Amino acid sequence: MRGRKLSLQFCFSLFAIFCFSFQAEAQQLRKIAVGIPTISISSGSFIVAREAGYYRDEGLEVELVVMRGAPAIQALIGGTVPFASSGGASLLPIARGAPLRIVYTTFYRPMFWLYSKSDIRTIEDLRGKKIGVSSIGSGPDSLLRSVLKKHGLEGGRDVAILPTGPGTARFFSLKAGATDAAMLNEQAALMAQESGFLQLFSFTKGEEFVEVQGSIVLRDSLMDSDPQLVEKFVRGTLKGGLYLRDNRAGSIAIHARVLKVNEEIATRIYDLARPGVTADGTVSEELQKKAIEHILERVDVKEMPPLKRVFDFGVTRKVYAELQAKGWKATQ
Repeated sequence: MRGRKLSLQFCFSLFAIFCFSFQAEAQQLRKIAVGIPTISISSGSFIVAREAGYYRDEGLEVELVVMRGAPAIQALIGGTVPFASSGGASLLPIARGAPLRIVYTTFYRPMFWLYSKSDIRTIEDLRGKKIGVSSIGSGPDSLLRSVLKKHGLEGGRDVAILPTGPGTARFFSLKAGATDAAMLNEQAALMAQESGFLQLFSFTKGEEFVEVQGSIVLRDSLMDSDPQLVEKFVRGTLKGGLYLRDNRAGSIAIHARVLKVNEEIATRIYDLARPGVTADGTVSEELQKKAIEHILERVDVKEMPPLKRVFDFGVTRKVYAELQAKGWKATQ
């Protein structure tokens, strides 16, 4: 009897220690919300970092909140979220003086394709038509206006540009006939291809267009007020980006689960996106200029802002150098 009591006491002690340890870990994790434009591979660094536990390793519990580009930037400026990933949507506000900075980016090539109804054969045929983008002022919106301009069309005058939502929402608007064409991400582009829509333009080919996607955008003040948080979040995200770059099988498995698609579709999505991934979460000054130029082409900003007012990759470069020195691999 005495032995049973001791045994029960021992079990209760172990249980109490486990509960205390679990509560202590939960209390230590800092909860933060991050605005992302869509749950897709364009947000792959953040998705992988969360799923692989890289944020938890940094003491962070990260909630990925889907926000369109413009509202995400507003939430960032207002302090609702400390970080947002809408790199393309942040460029115009920053150029106009918004106190924001891009400190990391997953992609340097635009992960977008322009699809249309099968009777629209050329970009010139879009005159008088309706085209869906995620939101006005977003990266897809800016890219679309640039390519329209190169074909003699002005977005908003010769072509109606409509905000039809994030991710696959633009495909479903196209399929329902609410729009005649749409700027689609990788998953929606595969759906459009399988549904018989025509690809008018691919933004992933060549060096003409540069788009920072899957970026970390933050308020300037956060760099000074909480540099430790910035470094922790950058480290977790960069690990996610390096995993996305180097671990094909693992990335496909994670995206198949998160996107709720089969492995074949996840593989096709990954292979579409992989060529546009940055080597270390940064882009060169030449590419930084290109990313800003196509935004400035259509607005009232006369001069290109200093690059350091838009991009600051100092923390990312520091973290990357530390990971390299430790021999960190994407299988860890």
